[in-house]
Amino acid sequence: MIRASEVGEYVYCARAWWLRRVAGLEPEGQARRALGSARHAAHGRLVAMSGVVLWAGLALLAGGLLLVAAGV
Repeated sequence: MIRASEVGEYVYCARAWWLRRVAGLEPEGQARRALGSARHAAHGRLVAMSGVVLWAGLALLAGGLLLVAAGV
């Protein structure tokens, strides 16, 4: 059975696929890639949170403008 990830890996680099799947070698730098993945995930969470903060700021601005218009 061939998985889609293997096909993608083969298309990306047939030699890397052969080294991993046939020769049984694992690429170096696994810890560095894991750290990069964790940092990308953290950045994604910050980007998602920035949208929430933006909408909260716009709501506060609208509330402030309403208070100014009401003369409070």
